[in-house]
Amino acid sequence: MTTRESVCLNLAYPPRLDLGAALTPEQLQQSLQTTMARHQGGPVWLFAYGSLIWRPECSAVERVRGRVHGYHRGLYLWSHEHRGTPQWPGLVFGLDRGGSCSGFAYRLPEDNLDASLYALWLREMPVPSYRPHWLTCRLEDGSQVQALGFVLERHLPSYAGNLPDGVLSQVLANASGRYGTTRDYVEQTVSALRSHAMPDRNLEARLKRCGSFKS
Repeated sequence: MTTRESVCLNLAYPPRLDLGAALTPEQLQQSLQTTMARHQGGPVWLFAYGSLIWRPECSAVERVRGRVHGYHRGLYLWSHEHRGTPQWPGLVFGLDRGGSCSGFAYRLPEDNLDASLYALWLREMPVPSYRPHWLTCRLEDGSQVQALGFVLERHLPSYAGNLPDGVLSQVLANASGRYGTTRDYVEQTVSALRSHAMPDRNLEARLKRCGSFKS
């Protein structure tokens, strides 16, 4: 049985997890180069589905509502740095298989693109919890673009999956990291989605059950 499965069955929080060593600058650069080698050319788009909606990492020359199919937004990733600590792990959003997800597509400027992307990698990939992936994103005008998204890796210890409400409640009550609490992170994301008329009803309902979001 994996650590994650044990957590889910026993409602144990905090879990003791080894998320691995932080990526070195050289490893970050290699990941970035490997990802960009798969880009099919043209403008570089970024799909924002969580905190990038309300706290973008880099400037954009265009921001358009979009939706990706085949993935959904979930609070499924353990965080030992941004929204939690090894002693009290937090949770952050990721894209997991199945369903669809609404968000924003950012068209990144060509000027200083490498520096913008590297800053994004520093933020999203402190440890190799995500797989940078080119997603088919349908924009609000019906056109499609190839957009960069960060997809969850289910086989890694950082993958929490769909935790029971009891565990989520404990995370929301206790977890805080470099950028603040998990509770604030989730509530800001929910509020941003609602303010842009794309509410995540399933997430809102779950947070209400956990006493963390009021309509």
